[in-house]
Amino acid sequence: MSTVQSSPHPILERVEAVAPQIAAAADEIEQTRELPRPLFEALADAGLFHLLTPRQLGGPELDFPTFVQALEVLARADASTAWCVSQNGIFGTHAVCVAPSVAREIWFAQPRSVVANTPLPTATAVAVEGGYLVTGRQPYSTGCRHANWIAARGFVLENGAPRLAEGGRPDMRFFLIPTEEVQILDTWHTRGLRGTGTHDFEIRDHFVPEHRSFYPFGPPRPEYGLLYQVPRSLMFAAGDAVVGLGLARNALDQFVSIAHKKTPTYRSDLVRDQQYVQVRLGEAEALLSAARAYLFEQVRLAWGAIQEQGVLPLVNRVGLRGATTFTLRKTADVVDTAYNLAGGTVVLESHPLQRLFQDVHVVTQHVQAREQHYELIGRYLLGLETDAQFV
Repeated sequence: MSTVQSSPHPILERVEAVAPQIAAAADEIEQTRELPRPLFEALADAGLFHLLTPRQLGGPELDFPTFVQALEVLARADASTAWCVSQNGIFGTHAVCVAPSVAREIWFAQPRSVVANTPLPTATAVAVEGGYLVTGRQPYSTGCRHANWIAARGFVLENGAPRLAEGGRPDMRFFLIPTEEVQILDTWHTRGLRGTGTHDFEIRDHFVPEHRSFYPFGPPRPEYGLLYQVPRSLMFAAGDAVVGLGLARNALDQFVSIAHKKTPTYRSDLVRDQQYVQVRLGEAEALLSAARAYLFEQVRLAWGAIQEQGVLPLVNRVGLRGATTFTLRKTADVVDTAYNLAGGTVVLESHPLQRLFQDVHVVTQHVQAREQHYELIGRYLLGLETDAQFV
């Protein structure tokens, strides 16, 4: 009997094509703490920073499950690169929050346009005629050195008091500023995810016109597609979790290569021939496969629910939060297993497994990886009120 093989999505073909270039640049990414310009241009020219921008504006508006698959390929090649594509790409969903003319100016006026942002509203914005004067030092701006726009974030002050948005919430906005108009501070000195270049930036009394600001918490505009029904917090969580999957798969591959060649000190057999190693490797493979299956299944179920109902029900939002938390925590365990089994071979920072070990333990420090998210899931299962911020 013959079976019909479906063709891979064209985006996945593009990702597979650029993956060898990413892997080849991994050392340079680590050393320079940013994406090398030729690699950034290759990624941008392949459209990888615009995967989630609206179709009506000229973007591909990639479906959620395919986006997750694409990130996994990137993460196996290099975690920092995948993190940049995830963070910058998911922020691109905010194109639905501004007028179409502004979205085209920001995301599409230049073929390699990228918007970096900050996750924390540490700026203040004083309302003035025609816009805002924005001031603040803003942390964690992934990919800011290759971005041409920076999205500052802060609360609006009007007549010296916090302004309220519709519904009575504080008016917290993003403010879109050309990168050359902000001061990027060289702050991203870490052991892991070094190549993301997640520096701080600073602005003082910088005028931002009204049309380049937006309130991100309103409902998605009805003219845009179903993709924008996925809460951004959960989309970021899924992106982070997929980086963990790629890291862990890479770590196991690195360990297998070591195990075939290394004879440990005070032993006469290869690492691969030790029963303890075989058992632990088998357990790690099972754990990684379980995490991947859990995450991909919840992504599939969420996307199916959105297509059927037009919104993402709470049960699916909780399911995604559970899968992303489990994947983020357990992929770190898989990397730890590979690292511990490899022994002293991998302690040098030049060894790829050392880099993976450092990378995954930066990933686990992200808000999306908090173990406290399990409490949210337990509360839901017990019929108790859940924290809407994370679902």
